[in-house]
Formats: sequence, C-alpha cells, structure tokens
Amino acid sequence: MSRTVYELTHCPVCDAPDGLEIADAEAMRAEVQALGAFHERRLRAGTPPEYLTDRLAFSQYPPLRLAQCRSCTHIYRNPRERREALAEAYQAAGPDEVVLRELFEVQRAVSRTRLRRLTALTGHSGRGLEVGSYAGGFLAAAAAAGWTFEGVDVNPKAQEFAARQGLRVTRGEISDVEAEPAFDVVAIWNTFEQLYDARSAVVAAGRLLKPGGILAVRFPNGAFYARWRRRLRGPLSDIAIRLLGHNNLLSFPYRQGFTRSSLAVLLGKCRFEIVAVIGDTLVPVADRWTTVYGALEERLIKRLQRLLQPGWQAPWVEVYARKD
Repeated sequence: MSRTVYELTHCPVCDAPDGLEIADAEAMRAEVQALGAFHERRLRAGTPPEYLTDRLAFSQYPPLRLAQCRSCTHIYRNPRERREALAEAYQAAGPDEVVLRELFEVQRAVSRTRLRRLTALTGHSGRGLEVGSYAGGFLAAAAAAGWTFEGVDVNPKAQEFAARQGLRVTRGEISDVEAEPAFDVVAIWNTFEQLYDARSAVVAAGRLLKPGGILAVRFPNGAFYARWRRRLRGPLSDIAIRLLGHNNLLSFPYRQGFTRSSLAVLLGKCRFEIVAVIGDTLVPVADRWTTVYGALEERLIKRLQRLLQPGWQAPWVEVYARKD
C-alpha cells in the first residue's frame, strides 16, 4: 500500500455514532507482539516470507483502534481505511503461484461440506456467485458437485490463477456482476468482514438472487474475539492467546466483526431471513513449515472448539439466509 488514509465512521451496520472503545493503539501493538511470539514458537526456523501470509502478514495493517457499537454490538475499526486505500491493498496483495496452488487445494477440500449444505437448503444444485473467490477452490468443488458457480474478485493475481484452472472469475466487486439471469446462491466466504460496505454488498446480493435464493456468509465472530481479548491479561492469557492465535484473531486483521445481533440487524434491514447458523474454526493452516508441536496443538484446539463451542460461541461462523 503506497499510502494509508483513514476516516472516522459511525457503526457500519446500524449507523449509531457512539461506539465503545475496546482496544486502543497500544493494545493493538501488544496483540501484534503476542501474535509474533505465538507463531515464532510454532514455525520452523527459516520459514519463507511467503508462508507468513495470513499468519503474520495480512493485506491490511492492524487496526489503529477498535470500537463496539453500543446499539447492535458490531465491532469495527474507527478510524478505518478509506475505500481507495482498501482497494489498493487488495489489488496489490497476493502470494506466488506455489502458495496459490496450496490455497486452492485447501479451499477445494473444505468446500464440499458447504456445498452439501447449500444443496440441502435449495433442494437442488443450481447457479451461484462467489464473492471474493480468490484462488478458486470453492468454484472447482462446486463444479465437481454439479453446481454452476462463477466468481468475482478484485485481486488480479488470484483472478488470473483461477482462470488458468478453467474457472470463470470476473475481476471486480459484486456491484460489477450482471443481475440476469438471477442466481440461486450468493456466497461470501472469508471476505464479508473485509468489505468496505457490507450493507451495500447484501443489498447487491438481494438484487442478484432469485426469490427464495440463499445468501451464505462466513466471517470471524466479533463477540468471540471481544470475549477472549479481555482475557489476554490475567490467569487465562495463555488459553486466550491460543484460541485467538489459531483462528487468526490476534491483532484482528479484519475491518469488522459481526455478532449475532449486528448480523440480524443487517440481514433484517435487507429482507433476508436467517435459516441456518454453523459454528466453525479457521481452516487448518499447519503445513511443512509448522513444527510437529504446532500442528498437533492446532488440530487438538480446533477439534475441541468444534465440539464445545457450537453456533455463535465459535470463533468463526457460517450463516445461511433466505431472500424474502
């Protein structure tokens, strides 16, 4: 990013002006340091820089300050990066071909369960759009499952990689997609929380969907982050660091964190009815650069979280909503 320009904002969901500060600049710096120490203990010496992407290096800088809306409980950056700075960051970011290939395979593997859910909710395979399709693993899994999905992504490197896999991906945003013919599904996995204007994206999804169509979104649970970041100091600090660290929540590299309340407000305003909520963890990130201890710890913690922290208690949440 050649420059970062910030702006003050009201709550991005309900437009309430009075957000409660939950982390200032000093607290965020402490989280960045904790994140570095966390991965230093779990990565092998000499890990190439490209394998630190989405572990220690993210498309956006850490927040200057985090606020939580007093009205709808939404968590958001305030100040936040302006639209132009955000677009520049996401268009310039992107790992090399080898890392994109590995991400493609991970995405394809974890997408099969989501496609089964979508088929169960719609009653059939059909036509869909993935917003933020990146390497295209979900698109490939969808084709294998009998769906006809296309993608849209702002990153040129990712779009070109997906095109080389024979996938249809438009470079741009959801607002650039044609509304005809309408889609059965619009899916926004691991991108919803990074959008400059999630409210406009939901409105656009409603425009693109058939009546009764499904909007599927996956995002980090803002309430989970807020609950466990309060424990970063105190007797539960080691547990808090592990729960947040293994789910890419330390240093909160996202623009916003939806909660049960804030998502209900947003979807309700846009005439969507929530029909399913699935609690989850971050996809597995251990690879050949992870120590044996680090890989085993990640597997154990995420397995326990999936068993003991269902639905809105989980660090990541998938929500499926039907267009009214």
